[in-house]
Amino acid sequence: MNINKLKGTGVALVTPFHKDGSIDFKGFRKLIDRCIDGKVEYLVPLGTTGESATLSNDEKRAVLDFVIEITDKRVPVILGLGGNNTQEILHTLEDWDFAGVDAILSVSPYYNRPSQRGIYQHYKMISNSSPVPVILYNVPSRTGSNLDAETTLSLAHDFKNIIGIKEASGNFEKAMKIIQHRPKDFLVISGDDAITLPLLACGADGVISVIANAFPKDFSEMVRVGLEGNFEKARKLHYKLTEITHAIFVDGNPSGIKGLLTILNVCSEHVRLPLMSVGKSTMNKFDTILKA
Repeated sequence: MNINKLKGTGVALVTPFHKDGSIDFKGFRKLIDRCIDGKVEYLVPLGTTGESATLSNDEKRAVLDFVIEITDKRVPVILGLGGNNTQEILHTLEDWDFAGVDAILSVSPYYNRPSQRGIYQHYKMISNSSPVPVILYNVPSRTGSNLDAETTLSLAHDFKNIIGIKEASGNFEKAMKIIQHRPKDFLVISGDDAITLPLLACGADGVISVIANAFPKDFSEMVRVGLEGNFEKARKLHYKLTEITHAIFVDGNPSGIKGLLTILNVCSEHVRLPLMSVGKSTMNKFDTILKA
């Protein structure tokens, strides 16, 4: 695919639920249309924010099919497909129909705490099996291991269909090393809304965002003008959203963003255990920030 289509803002979509835990497809449609109407560049279902860890395989397939159908090729769809069982991922790559999927976002293996050699071999297997391009995802705060800059760069140079990384370590020095030494057609994507703007100034290509579920127009515009080098305008939008962006992560993700989406009348606040919905004090804080 043309990787320029993935420069800008991708949305790490929540998966809306009813009170009984079933998927709220009506709310999901409203969310998808809201994001696309807000001019985001692409959508990312079934990631961490989509609570993929608590969805069955049948539910995951239903979510993907629904997102592809409602999106209707208006923007690219990047499928969250990762895990700590390499063989299971390979089976999914073999068994699923990837029509309508533009790339996969594959989180670095969690819990097992593999070595860098193990992580490299894991992604090598995925790269060799994937029918679509692969975006690496480094989020050590969740996985318990870190995808080193050297390993990232080796994967970027060794496999043409590994086209980028969502970097959510919060380590600027590491991100800059990847940006400086990456191949020409390799994307560096922020995995942290709060530091997206400074990463753009360092040469990053965009973000896969949580807050853009709620404010797709302002956040995607901030990223676009930042990519154009108009940092004066980008800073205004950045600081407009700074307080609410921080607030949605205080009680965990996606509990916070779902609470905010409830106030905005997009979908309900319901999450699946072991997550819990945010408390009344956090919802009141959202209200206060929004009114301000």
